[in-house]
Amino acid sequence: MNSLSGLDILIFVFYFILVAGYGYWVYNKKKKATISASHDYFLAEGSLTWWAIGASLIASNISAEQFIGMSGNGYFVGIAVAAYEWIAALALIIIAVWFMPVYLKNKIYTMPQFLKTRYNETVSLIMAIFWLFLYVFVNLTSILYLGAIAISGLIGPEYLHTVMIALAVFSLIITLGGMKVIGYTDVIQVAVLIIGGFATIYFALTIVSEKFGLGRDAMAGFKTLMDQAPDHFHMILDKPTAASSQEDVNKYLILPGIAMYFAGQWIVNLNYWGCNQYITQRALGADLDTARKGILFAGFLKLLMPIIVMLPGIAAYVLHKNGHLEGLRGMDDAYSAILGFLPSGLKGLAIAALTAAIVASLAGKLNSIGTIFTLDIYLKYFRKKPAADPHAPAMDAAPTPVYNEGEEKNMVWVGRMAALVSIVLAVVFEWKDLLGISGEGGFTFIQKYTGFISPGVFAMFILGMFWKRTTGAAAVAGLITGFVMAIFFNSFAVTVFGHETLMYTAFKNNDGVYEIPFLINMGWAFFITMAVMIGISLTGPKVNPKAFELDKSMFKLKPSVIAMIVFTLLILTALYVKFW
Repeated sequence: MNSLSGLDILIFVFYFILVAGYGYWVYNKKKKATISASHDYFLAEGSLTWWAIGASLIASNISAEQFIGMSGNGYFVGIAVAAYEWIAALALIIIAVWFMPVYLKNKIYTMPQFLKTRYNETVSLIMAIFWLFLYVFVNLTSILYLGAIAISGLIGPEYLHTVMIALAVFSLIITLGGMKVIGYTDVIQVAVLIIGGFATIYFALTIVSEKFGLGRDAMAGFKTLMDQAPDHFHMILDKPTAASSQEDVNKYLILPGIAMYFAGQWIVNLNYWGCNQYITQRALGADLDTARKGILFAGFLKLLMPIIVMLPGIAAYVLHKNGHLEGLRGMDDAYSAILGFLPSGLKGLAIAALTAAIVASLAGKLNSIGTIFTLDIYLKYFRKKPAADPHAPAMDAAPTPVYNEGEEKNMVWVGRMAALVSIVLAVVFEWKDLLGISGEGGFTFIQKYTGFISPGVFAMFILGMFWKRTTGAAAVAGLITGFVMAIFFNSFAVTVFGHETLMYTAFKNNDGVYEIPFLINMGWAFFITMAVMIGISLTGPKVNPKAFELDKSMFKLKPSVIAMIVFTLLILTALYVKFW
């Protein structure tokens, strides 16, 4: 089951040559562009179409975190984990309609730049450092580790570190070409991801139908999953009672029923898709109409993702429960266990799809790391910026400095070096799983630890965009409050207030320790942060001098955009009605 045929290897090599060759062609072609080297490398300014933006968003988002981590949660909990994907589609509508006009009108290129423009240098620097640590020690490490676990599970566990290094090198090669190369190679990556993903789930369902004596029938396999694991096909988990099993409690700790829709689920999605350099970077170089359509296209694709990344986990659960999948080590092995059943050739396509997801995500994060480090740290604190042209016309936002060719190349070089150092650090920390990702479960690890800064960050952004009274002092206080409150609710609230309060219900985890669901923690941390920021801002001027100018025309929608929104909302409604 762990061996690859010659056909598998041939398909994978073809995928590698296709992506690398196309990336090299795009890289050579972009040298003729008239835009600056740095803007081309960091933003691909004006050169990505709406479908390229949408594909790049999905290719960069869907990674080992989803293929392995979400598939593992599908094995453990079921379809409820699809909330992360389906609510994301709704969050992307909000981002496209209300967030992007603010970013583009104010010529925002990085998230720390937004914080400096709206608040002050202190807030910008703190968050630049926070984001760099988050990307390196949570995102890069977890994606590398989960990806290496999955692929080595197919070719042999002794190749774990070899696969880890290969993924790191491949993603670094793609990153060297800049955002334009990443954006357009992501179109191939997402095509491979979707084709390979759907092929995998089709064969997984036929395997289930065969094992239960129903022949090779994918629909029969799906019905078998629903019959054998009916508890895995409910979006809303019931709150545990005294009679609930420890397994049911553990599921609720990860996905706390309907309560999460009033707490952290929105913060997770709106912060990730709207206040995240790694994601917004793809649209920041485009015009508003292109950016909106690209983001909405990504929202539509998000509706499909649970089918690709979650159903294999449920299939693994049903097969394992009925003795057809022995030797499964844990939930993060569910996806690779299903891939082991695939026939020669398709296994190579499935590995190519998985590799495409991992490499695209790693490359996108590496480019964002290079962007933030170069534009928000290196240029500000390690290299004196050239003065802006005094004869240039006045602009609404701060004028962009003009750099000569040598300085432009130096900025790109610094960005590449930042990416190199970051991927090396990620490999070092995951060589022996020093961060303990395997113990948490990959998907939960990322969501939980990102949640320590999400409440404060999202509060800063949402108030900074839409409330003119918000001050820089409130932003600093909010950032600190959000972080402290997230830690408090995660580690100390139960000791101080007890395990049952009006704010939350804590449950005993596997270690017998009372724990509050982390999505509930995130919700309370956000609301308290908002209250602190509003209270501090009310002591300042009624209109902060750095407030953004907003007008109704910024938020007008074209008929084509409205049609895309309505289409997504109809599908989303149908999904929740079916699987509530």
